[in-house]
Amino acid sequence: MSLNVLYLAHDLADAAIRRRVLTLKAGGAEVTVAGFKRGASVLADERDVPTTVLGRTADGRFAQRIGAVIAARMTLKSKLAGVTRPDVIIARNLETLALAGHAASLFGRDIPVVYECLDIHRLLLDEGAKGRLMRQVQRYFGRRASLLVTSSPAFVENFFKPRSGLDLPVLLLENKVLALKPEIVSAAPAPRLPKPGQPWRIGWFGALRCRKSLDILLELARRMDGRVEVVLRGRPAYSEFDDFDAKVSSAPHVEFHGAYRNPEDLAAIYRDVQFSWAIDFFEEGLNSSWLLPNRLYEGGLYGTVPIALSGTETGRFVENRGIGPAIERATPEALEMLFKGMTEARYLDLVSRLSAVERSQWVTGPADCRALVSRLSALHPNISPPADVPAVSTVQS
Repeated sequence: MSLNVLYLAHDLADAAIRRRVLTLKAGGAEVTVAGFKRGASVLADERDVPTTVLGRTADGRFAQRIGAVIAARMTLKSKLAGVTRPDVIIARNLETLALAGHAASLFGRDIPVVYECLDIHRLLLDEGAKGRLMRQVQRYFGRRASLLVTSSPAFVENFFKPRSGLDLPVLLLENKVLALKPEIVSAAPAPRLPKPGQPWRIGWFGALRCRKSLDILLELARRMDGRVEVVLRGRPAYSEFDDFDAKVSSAPHVEFHGAYRNPEDLAAIYRDVQFSWAIDFFEEGLNSSWLLPNRLYEGGLYGTVPIALSGTETGRFVENRGIGPAIERATPEALEMLFKGMTEARYLDLVSRLSAVERSQWVTGPADCRALVSRLSALHPNISPPADVPAVSTVQS
């Protein structure tokens, strides 16, 4: 008997939603998705994944999202009328956690709820009345959850244990690359030295939402005057930038190529650059200091050297393995010095260190998918786990 999962998605345009759905399916689960729409759904081509739109939300408009959640709660019974009774409900982020208990009650009170939180919103960390209210809301709706899924140990140590008020078992699922085919992980990455006279290339890929990162990278490209190029790919959060398109199009030595498919396009886009920007200031000093971003694992798998900020969780990850520069201050001046001193020998040494890292550090493989579904199956007394689940955990930090 397959595990039947109802996945409540905060943003159907988020590539991480598709990755989690594909992970669950590869692990043997049947998945139905209900979620909010902010752009084109990443599940549009997944014809065997029934998807229901609960409403529309927008980046950077938290009050509007609260209204959308309230409206969705009022219509949830009719929206989920045709959905098969789930064995487990996974709620991604606080806005869908607020719906998960009500959704469970529509099918039966014994349905376990899993709270998946891969980013800590700034309001949850606010020291004032708004922050206290948000944490109370999370505690209230989180009382229905049986398991917390998060992506960085620093989230647990800095927020969930000391400040969230939640008392849940934790499953750490890092933002690794979903690799269901052996050829994706079989070959060690090869160095990609620029041809004589060609520049070093830095890739900033994924959710482009950090204004400070954009300004730093554009200024670096200007200062280096053709010796460094910056390549941007992904979905910009336009609400976070004054005029992203105009700023990027007018910047020298900067390319923007738009959205891509994850994981299908990862090999090609990372092999097009030598370095990966693994620094984030979107929630500076808080979430940005604690996260382990997708691009860290994606770049690691394909031999792209990460540039990290010392003192952050990403910086510690990079420094502990010696796989990239972890700079003290992320300024155009510091980066200019870094790249003026970047030699072929240093680059080759960093790629060699990357290649020496065990490939399982970067990828979620078929056994990991089955292990996840097995863990979720254990929440439901009437569901048997997949038969060939490995005895050891494949969730690594």
